[in-house]
Amino acid sequence: MKWACITDTGLVRILNEDSYCVSPEDCFFAVADGMGGHRAGEVASQMALRLLKQALDRRLKGGEKADRALVDSIKEANDAIFELSAGKPEWQGMGTTATACLKRNGEILIGQVGDSRAYLLRGNQISQLTEDHSLVQELVKNGSITEEEAFTHPRKNVLTRALGIGQFLEVDLYHCQVWPGDLLLLCTDGLTRYMRQEELLVSVNSSPNLDTAVRDLLKKATSAGGADNITIILVEF
Repeated sequence: MKWACITDTGLVRILNEDSYCVSPEDCFFAVADGMGGHRAGEVASQMALRLLKQALDRRLKGGEKADRALVDSIKEANDAIFELSAGKPEWQGMGTTATACLKRNGEILIGQVGDSRAYLLRGNQISQLTEDHSLVQELVKNGSITEEEAFTHPRKNVLTRALGIGQFLEVDLYHCQVWPGDLLLLCTDGLTRYMRQEELLVSVNSSPNLDTAVRDLLKKATSAGGADNITIILVEF
């Protein structure tokens, strides 16, 4: 397994409220995009991934089934963030996305909340493995707007689901078979708000290695506007 990652504040934001977790020895990779004022987004995203990984390790060690452990660990992180925000007025309303991938044998399990995405790149094909929990995605699903209109919609950053903003959280779980040579791309919306998935595929496939690929993706997202934090993890199985 090979991997590369990169994170950047972008051209507009002062703080980087994105976080990532890379644990190749455990075949675990995750990204999170925080939200909230007074550094609350930064706190939420870092806390979410730290607690998620701790809970996942504990649950797996205790013999819990991997898919159940992943979902329950995300919910456990949600509870802790919600409790913390309730006790600090300056952090009230803080939240974060989370997209976490765990590889088991020939399969990846993906637990997801929010609009940070996971893609599978296989040869000359790319597939989005997750579905955004956003207002714009709901508009696409009910036929109000097209996918192309969604890409430039002014409210595409409005989430319908996030960690930390409520006591009860629904976590989406995805299963995906992977083969040698497949690539997993995890990213926050600072990348996908500027690059369509076909452009992601072309950029990665034209790069000589993973490190160059993530730097090229960052450069293209920044050149296209860079109005948000950008975090990218690329894994080759």
